[in-house]
Amino acid sequence: MSIGYQGEPHSYSHRAAGELFPGVERVGYESFPAAFDALTDGAVARLVLPIENSTTGSILPVLDRLVGNSVHITGEHHVAVRHALLAHPGATLASIRTVHSHPEALAQAQSVLARHGWTAQPEHDTAGAVRLVAERGDPAEACLAHASAADAHGLTVLLDDVVDRSDNTTRFVVLEPGPATIAADADKTSIAFETHHQPGALALALTELGLRSANLTRIESRPSEVAWSYRFFIDLLHPAGAEGFRSVFEPALVNVPRFHHLGTYRSVAGA
Repeated sequence: MSIGYQGEPHSYSHRAAGELFPGVERVGYESFPAAFDALTDGAVARLVLPIENSTTGSILPVLDRLVGNSVHITGEHHVAVRHALLAHPGATLASIRTVHSHPEALAQAQSVLARHGWTAQPEHDTAGAVRLVAERGDPAEACLAHASAADAHGLTVLLDDVVDRSDNTTRFVVLEPGPATIAADADKTSIAFETHHQPGALALALTELGLRSANLTRIESRPSEVAWSYRFFIDLLHPAGAEGFRSVFEPALVNVPRFHHLGTYRSVAGA
């Protein structure tokens, strides 16, 4: 069995996959579409991907691909993200002009970058940014990544805890192919749905979920496949197991004509 993730060794996704599946082979992919293709094609048994950050919100390229890819969420995992500023030996804070990293990492530290006057340069992955800076050897360039990536590429840590918020945390999900299953301890469900195009349709759908004792922990709207039509992504807590799931979703929600069950899994405290 192998576990897929987006990025390179020493990235946060690589770290999350190792924490969830210690000792299992991990396979990195350059992009989220490539990672999803690897799962649906059977190249990997599971994916570990970021879906949400406590500072910057949803990872939209992952969220949007949960519908229509014949995959489901089977678990979630939190990783506390504390970026370090890594640079070539001999570089100083004063010499840095450009900071490379994944767009999400740069967004999580944009106030720090602005305070120092550093230019943010997006890359496809935090670990890839480390490799790039190491290869160039330019004292004017640095990167944001986990501090553990420094030694592997011969870089040095110039600054620790380069984040705008001390509670900066990324929520990862485990994805498997096929229809969703419900374990006995699964007490959290992710869904997506579209409502009727009429006044109050969303409010009615949310009221119906509330009356069925669903505890909503997250809601977000995203464009659907039809222009100016929107899909709503929701995470919610409910009593554990298949019976707990049925207590919320059976019978079918009256005001939801298009419903997608994205997965039912055991919740992580605070998620």
